[in-house]
Amino acid sequence: MLWKTHNKLLFVSLLFVINSSFTWSQSELKIIDKRVNFGFRPTQNRNIDVVIIHSVYNASGGDKYNVDLVINQFSHYGVSSHYVIGRSGAIYQLVKEKDVAFQAGKSSLPDGRTNVNSCSIGIELITTKDSLDAPTKLQIKSLTALVKDIQSRYKIKYVLRHSDIAPGRKTDPWNMNWEDFLKTIEDKKSE
Repeated sequence: MLWKTHNKLLFVSLLFVINSSFTWSQSELKIIDKRVNFGFRPTQNRNIDVVIIHSVYNASGGDKYNVDLVINQFSHYGVSSHYVIGRSGAIYQLVKEKDVAFQAGKSSLPDGRTNVNSCSIGIELITTKDSLDAPTKLQIKSLTALVKDIQSRYKIKYVLRHSDIAPGRKTDPWNMNWEDFLKTIEDKKSE
């Protein structure tokens, strides 16, 4: 009788752990819809094989980390990205992945292609250039989960920084340990 009770407890504990892991994974990819009507071009059947990571903050007055103020700033310039990740790790989708978001500007890929917007998904991390202000652990966790999700749906050739495709013109993502991030997405790729 004691053996059956022990096995039941073990089974219930195992279910709890599995369920907790499943719930956590789902929450990592909870995406908040904040679609915009600017800064993109609707398209059909584009070949997505690049993810570009950016940094952004509100420089127009008010809370520099406020996602709505960042979006308002985008509207002023007629640009957007597909996703923005807030300081709490919340993921906001601004543009459908199938559409071209105006996020890469004048840039080129390592293979020489120059129309980067047409083949990429752009992700913005809300952070500043201040050397004491790095992306939060929650932002990196959400970024990793989002990039892994994108990699599971598209054949991604490159995951690059904005500064990689526009050297001398762009310096973002700011204050991010890029090598650690690349290791994290590579480690998760093999799981």
